[in-house]
Amino acid sequence: MPPPPAADPESAPPAGSTRRALYHVIFESDTVAGRAFDAALIALILVSVAAVSVETVAGLPAAVYHTLHVGEWALTLLFTLEYALRLVAVRRPLLYAASFYGVVDLLAILPTYVSLVFPGTQVLLVVRILRLLRVFRVLKLSRFLVEARELGQALRASVRKITVFLLTVLTLIVVIGTLMYVIEGAEHGFTSIPRSMYWAVVTLTTVGYGDISPKTALGQALASLVMILGYGIIAVPTGIVTAQLTVGRTAPGPERACAQCGTTGHALDARFCRCCGAALGDGA
Repeated sequence: MPPPPAADPESAPPAGSTRRALYHVIFESDTVAGRAFDAALIALILVSVAAVSVETVAGLPAAVYHTLHVGEWALTLLFTLEYALRLVAVRRPLLYAASFYGVVDLLAILPTYVSLVFPGTQVLLVVRILRLLRVFRVLKLSRFLVEARELGQALRASVRKITVFLLTVLTLIVVIGTLMYVIEGAEHGFTSIPRSMYWAVVTLTTVGYGDISPKTALGQALASLVMILGYGIIAVPTGIVTAQLTVGRTAPGPERACAQCGTTGHALDARFCRCCGAALGDGA
């Protein structure tokens, strides 16, 4: 879930205006009308994604394809109207249009119009599934966003380590691919170093398509080592991120200061002060 922008793009218009009433329905789920609007929107999104998926199935009657095509345009027009109403309802339309949700809302309707010029692009309408991110607000699941933020922080903190790891893996792939090219050669399917590197990637990741495989004893021995190495390599990124998550939960920070005694250095998930036992507030 992306962090909110510095200026809230969904800021409400002045009270008492028609735009304010529209804002309450579209952007807030605490009213009966707001909950009904959100529920209907989620249902339409699911129907739309399902229809686009079914439309790619071959062998259906022509009438089914026609119905799906008409339904696709009807839903696109509804989503276009909804997007326009969102721009009208907010105080800063351009700011909302440039926000994460604004971009997703726009991408949810563009493929149908683009398909008029480039047929087939309407399948990109599956991007509408991203609009279900609003379900966190609709179903009061905002507390889960804390966990999502912690995971995002752990991933960002692990970027350098994972980058070094990936560069090491790429180096291994080049070396292993070159060795297999020398050992097996073109007569066994390893016609070039790039193709041999493709085999190394497939084997190292334990995918094993089997389209090319070593035939000599030395090549098979190298392949066995690569397979065993692959199992160890797969676990490394997971371990890096998991370790960072653990550090993030236990590392002390000045924001966890006790309001009663001023003690700092509490764990991020601590609920009580480690010195005086006073409850730590959400904003501590």
